[in-house]
This record gives sequence, C-alpha cells and structure tokens, in this order.
Amino acid sequence: ELKKMPKRKRENNNGGSSSMLLSANTDLGQHFLKNPAIVDAIVERSAVQATDTVLEVGPGTGNLTVKLLAVAKKVVAIEYDRRMVREVQKRVEDDPRKHRLQVVQGDVLKSPLPYFDVCVANLPYQISSAFLFKLLAHRPFFRSAVIMLQEEFAARLSAKPGESLYCRLSVNTQILARVEQLIKVGRNNFRPPPKVDSRVVRITVRNPPPPINFLEWDGLIKIAFSRKNKTLRAVFTTKTVLADLQSASLTWQALQQTKLGKTTTQSAKIFDKTTIDNTLLKESDSSISSPGNLKGIVESILAQDRFKDKRAAKMDIDDFLALLAAFNEAGLHFT
Repeated sequence: ELKKMPKRKRENNNGGSSSMLLSANTDLGQHFLKNPAIVDAIVERSAVQATDTVLEVGPGTGNLTVKLLAVAKKVVAIEYDRRMVREVQKRVEDDPRKHRLQVVQGDVLKSPLPYFDVCVANLPYQISSAFLFKLLAHRPFFRSAVIMLQEEFAARLSAKPGESLYCRLSVNTQILARVEQLIKVGRNNFRPPPKVDSRVVRITVRNPPPPINFLEWDGLIKIAFSRKNKTLRAVFTTKTVLADLQSASLTWQALQQTKLGKTTTQSAKIFDKTTIDNTLLKESDSSISSPGNLKGIVESILAQDRFKDKRAAKMDIDDFLALLAAFNEAGLHFT
C-alpha cells in the first residue's frame, strides 16, 4: 500500500535533521532527507531484526544511520563523500552503540558488497539502475532492500504490461525480484529539494532465481524493447538484429564446442570474430550460417500463435520466457 507521509517538525540529531549540517554536493546527487517521520517509516518498513547486519548506502549526515543502529546488530555504511564519512563518525561518537557501525569510504558501484541481511539506501538518482542490478546479482541472498528512488524510476520497476512506463527495466527487475511501492516522498522533504518527488520501495530477490542466463535474457529484452510498440516481427527481422543474432548464435555454438572438447587447435582463436565468421560458419548449422535462412527461422518462430502480431509493450514475463525458449530451441542465442 503506497502511503504519503505527513509533515512533521524537526527533531534533534538522534532522529531527524541535525543542526548546522554540511551543504549537499548536488554534483554527487546529494539530497538530504530532513523529515524524521519518513526516517522512522523507512526503518519500520525495513523490519530490521536485532540479529541483522544492515547495509546502508549513502548515509549522508547520518539521520537514518542512528535509527538503524538502535535496532540492528551491525550497520555497514558505504559513503562516497569523505565529508559525510567524517560527519557520520562525528554524529555517533557519543552513541553507546557506535561499535555497531562500520563506515566505508568508497564508490558503492566499484566496491565489493559485504554480507548483509537488509539493505537500506537513499540513493543518488544517477546510480539507481547500476546499483539495483548489482544488488540483485549479490550473493548470498539477502532478505530485502528498502530504497529511496526517483518517483518515475520507482514506478517503472513495478509497471505492468500495457502501462506507459512498462519497459526493459520493468521486465528485468520483475524476473529477478518482487517490488512493493511503500511511501511517496515529496521533494520538499529533502535539503536541497530535488526537481522531482521520490518513492520508497521494498525489493525482495526471488530465491531460487529463475533458471535463465540473465545476459542472454537481457539481450532478448533489449531488442524487444528497442521499439516496444512495433510487432516482434518488425523488430527482430531488421538486418542489424539478424546480423547480431547470427554472430551471437555462432559464438554460442563455438563456446559449446569448446566445453565439449570438440574444437581443433583453432580453439585458442575461438573468440576472434574473423575466425568465427570465416571458419565456424562451415561447422555450424547451415540454416544459421545463411542470412536468408536465418530470417526464415526467425519469421517462423514469430508466426506462432503466441507471438504473432505481439508487441513487447503488452507482453508479460511468461511470454518473454516462452520467446527465449523458442529461439534457443531453434539454435538461436543472444549472447
């Protein structure tokens, strides 16, 4: 259930905005959450248990950090801005629970993630997508993530087929995780106010994960949503897509031959595009080797009742899974 938080007066530095705060660096996407009611709601929705390790990304001045320290066994906070690292450390220096806090200075996209049970993050908007997929790929599995995102980005995560915001991001997120929209947060709850409103979402990774090669899955989805309102036939039978599909399929065949020990001394060159194009064409399925035959195979797949006249904009995950399986059964691959 999506809720809009009420306004509330500022509190002292144990729960809300501390006084005399450092200025935000908007070049880094910093917008400090100043409404303590929202801080409390995020902690509540995170459902942190006393035995949990929490990963906090972008602690800023520590408004959320001090609340998490009160309920978690350990908090690992990753912060890029050295000024904020010092601010958070200063914020907790008199807190009897400060031993529970580990502050890591660095770029969360480049740093290995520690073990954690719950992730809580007020992300700079420009790293939202990259961090989301790093999070979804993280192992071992974590219980959940409660993240503040730009409103439209958050809405895309849970958009459904036929909705205007339904896109590649929607499908790729939903096959890996469940997304719940939790709280709408107006821009005036931040200092300085961003240009758009935000939402807090809860993300729960699917465990076990779907039995797919995600890189190949994304290859298919990227093509399908390149023109999401066109028919699959119109999208997948362009010369560029067919050429890429042929190259990827031949590479896949070559890799399978390598794994099965069926390659010759040329196996050392197996990843060279020229080698693939000039040598493996002779060893591969002739239907894939011929551009004309390849187009015919693709058209026959897309003529099936399930895919005929279909457009990505209105297809669900089961449709895409069936489409990928149909391509793979025909010897066609996307990575």
